[in-house]
Formats: sequence, C-alpha cells, structure tokens
Amino acid sequence: GGRGIARLFDKARRRLLPCVDAIMMTARALTSRVGRPLAARLGGGRGITVASLENYKFDSIRESEVSRAMTTRYMKDMYDFAESDVIITGAGSAGLSCAYELSKYPELRIAIIEQSVAPGGGAWLGGQLMSAMIVRKPAHLWLDELGIEYEEQDRFVIVKHAALFTSTIMAKVLAAPNVKLFNATAVEDLIIKNDRVSGVVTNWSLVTQNHDTQSCMDPNVMESKMLVSACGHDGPMGAFGVKRLQQVGLIKELPGMRCLDMNVAEDAIVELTQEIAPGMIVTGMEVSEALGAPRMGPTFGAMMMSGRKAAALTLEALGIESRAGAPPVAKSMAA
Repeated sequence: GGRGIARLFDKARRRLLPCVDAIMMTARALTSRVGRPLAARLGGGRGITVASLENYKFDSIRESEVSRAMTTRYMKDMYDFAESDVIITGAGSAGLSCAYELSKYPELRIAIIEQSVAPGGGAWLGGQLMSAMIVRKPAHLWLDELGIEYEEQDRFVIVKHAALFTSTIMAKVLAAPNVKLFNATAVEDLIIKNDRVSGVVTNWSLVTQNHDTQSCMDPNVMESKMLVSACGHDGPMGAFGVKRLQQVGLIKELPGMRCLDMNVAEDAIVELTQEIAPGMIVTGMEVSEALGAPRMGPTFGAMMMSGRKAAALTLEALGIESRAGAPPVAKSMAA
C-alpha cells in the first residue's frame, strides 16, 4: 500500500544521502581553491564574460622550468624517433593523409619531417589564394570519415575553407601517440645502404638554407624501415627525394611535371604512387616530377588518395595486414 511505498522511498533516500554529501563536499573543494571557481581557473565554462577574466591568475613558474620542460621533451622525441618504422618527408595534404592512415597502427613509430615552420603545404588555401577547397568525387567519402562538412555538387564537393581540411587532419595526426612532427626541419640527404633507402639526414631548416653563408654545420640522422617522400613538386626544397635518387643513380631520369589536365592528372597521381626505389615510396605532387604526370591545379582529392595509397603500400612493404578502419592494400584508392 501507500505506507509501504513511502517506507521504500525513505530507505532509498537514507542510502543516497551519503553519496549526495560526498558530491557536495567535492564540489565545494573544487570551487574553494584559492577562492576562485574552477571554471574561472580553467578559463572555460559556459557564458564567458569579461568579469570572469578580470582577476585571472596563472600558476607561478620559473623561466628555467619552461626551458627544461621544452628541451627534455624535444630531446626525448629525437631520441625515440631516431629509429622510426616510417619517416614521412613533407607535411602537405598527401603526407598528412598518409600519416593519418598509418597512425591507426599503434605498433608503428611514425616521424614526419617538414621544412616549414607551418605544416600543411599548399593545402591552407584553394587556387589563387582563394579559400574554398574542391574535392572531386568519390574522394569526398573520406571527408566523411574525417568529419569534415562540405557542400555537395554533382561531381565534386566544396569544403568552405581549405584550412578546415588541413587543421582537422593535422589535429588528428598530432594527437596520435605514435606520431611525431619535426617541423622547421629539413632533409639534406638520404641514408642509402646496399641500394636501399634506410633513412634521412636532417638539419634545422634555417641552417640548411644558410650553408653558403656560414662555416660547416654538420647534420643529424634518422633511420627508418620505410621512407615516404611527399616533398611536392619542384621548388626550393620540392621533389627533393626523387632528385637525390637520380643523382645517386637509383632512378634514371626525372621527366618533370607536365602541364595542367585535371581529368588525367588526378587519376595518374593515385595510379603512379609507388615504391620508386627500394625503401622509398613517392606520393603527392612529387609523383608528377618523378614520373611525368600532369598537374591538376586547385583540386585536392588526388593528394588525399595518393597519401592513403602510400600508407597502404607502406603497410604492405612492412608485412602488416590492413585492418578495419585502415586503408586496404590495393592499386585503386579512389573510394
């Protein structure tokens, strides 16, 4: 009856009271620290106001602590990644796409080397410094996996700003515990043993760019099982990987990038992504320099799919079976 139900509720209330008290005590402890609410200390919370930041205070720190923390972490990264499973040279759209797919394999240690301070290559903008990114179908299906919104057209999609793609994939790559980006770092040479690419010779980019103005500044080295060269088309440091291969005789010639033809170019870039020399896979626009494919101009699907194919080829070379959620090892990566 009614009295029995009332007794049950009263019994439940008595059992819950200690839990409620504990929760309230925890909340009071969090909000009482140095007299400021936790949300204000974090600079977060809903409905941020000027008043909530007027008395904002950072925890105190010694300048030497900052220096030691940065140095210790960076040197540990250099130590850990001096011997990597995969090194990717170039953090443009192809290199980042490759890194994203490989990051799904936690057993792999992946180092990305980017000569610029800002990774992303030419994928921060579309054509002629305009912001929109065009991706031809069916490459847009991969944008769904990345969670990138777009406007759909008949045969292509429009990402409202190229930086949306680049920042999204970069955030995912950098968050992966098995990936380290070394930016502002240049590749000065390749490590080649018994005609197989086995790593790279590195230096700070500013040092590399000033060898002619300074005395000898020796480089550093990083070993790898596989190198993915995503250095882009010809330029100050573009297509470095394949240029060096030609100089040492591992490839015979560099036909160079042909003139623009979007329909031919994008299919060709994906199709020609390959292990161009033992231990080195070429991807992205560096493919056009190495194998004479046309340029495609301001469309980006081929860069993404070429990077994914490079990842699949890398897995195949390492003897790693493709798993769910990772790129299949196949010649065609159009979808």
